[in-house]
Amino acid sequence: MNLTAAQRQALSWLALAGVAALLLWLLAPVLTPFVVGAVLAYALHPMVERLAARRVPRLLAVVVVEVAALVIAFALALLIVPVLGKELPLLKAQVPPLLDRLNQSLAPWLAQFGITVAFDLASVKAWVTQLLDANLEDWLGAALSSARIGGSVLLSFVGNIILVPVVLFYLLSDWPRLIERMHGLVPPRMRSRVQGFLDECDAVLGQYLRGQLLVMMALSVYYVGALALAGFDLALPLGVFTGMAVAVPYVGFGLGLVMALLAALLQFASLKGVLLVALVYGVGQLLEGFVLTPRLVGERIGLNPLAVIFALLAFGTLFGFVGVLVALPASAVILVALRRLRAAYVGSGLFSG
Repeated sequence: MNLTAAQRQALSWLALAGVAALLLWLLAPVLTPFVVGAVLAYALHPMVERLAARRVPRLLAVVVVEVAALVIAFALALLIVPVLGKELPLLKAQVPPLLDRLNQSLAPWLAQFGITVAFDLASVKAWVTQLLDANLEDWLGAALSSARIGGSVLLSFVGNIILVPVVLFYLLSDWPRLIERMHGLVPPRMRSRVQGFLDECDAVLGQYLRGQLLVMMALSVYYVGALALAGFDLALPLGVFTGMAVAVPYVGFGLGLVMALLAALLQFASLKGVLLVALVYGVGQLLEGFVLTPRLVGERIGLNPLAVIFALLAFGTLFGFVGVLVALPASAVILVALRRLRAAYVGSGLFSG
């Protein structure tokens, strides 16, 4: 079978993508800190370039941007601490009466349908109390034991935590030279087309990331305000966490919803708290789905929520944590490639006999 030049070029790109996917699958555990650093460098390098354009020394610009990013990440991580610090003691005190109340209401209700359920409340209370009574040493010992069983998991995690900022620093420092070297690897006759392809990928991904950041900020403000008006003591950490977590579609929202329901049960100890959470989070979902996402992200970029969820699940299943990190950039590249292949097929009969 004789192939045209365009067909040979398309097959070459497909083969290259296949080799890249195979290497990613084989080297996923080793690549994790480098992929994390690359994703962060892609997101942060525009700020470094803006500072450098204002005659700030590049090294200083990199340090300022990276330190600011690390401080923000650390602050967001600490949001969960007051939630756990306040809810765990309350949980220990509230679980026994909640279990008694559940048994008194659920068992008679099930009996109306001919279902007899006998709850072993004493065993459940004893297990929950033992779990919540565990001190920091017990948790740390269990974590270290799990790390030993899993084969230096804790050491690997700590190593990645240290390595990611180092990788990010060098990538941000050498970003212009790296881009120039990558352009030098492309044959001169193909540079214009490759540059156009990369520019389109960058535009699609940039629009999505900027829009998603605005959605996260707007939802954080909404959830903090709505939970505060509803009387939640933990409105600030719960609201900010839920707003930031929507970056992972539905999964992040689900985590925030579970934490808010737990906080409602512990603070209000009644159906009132559950109804307040349902109202706040229901309105939040409507606001996100019908107002914020269409206006700030826009369907014009082609990355709708279902496509993002599928990409996260597919890449995560194939490549693990590294796959989750590259899912969004890779889906943007695939989307642009499919658009160009379709245009070539419609315009010139690329794959016709």
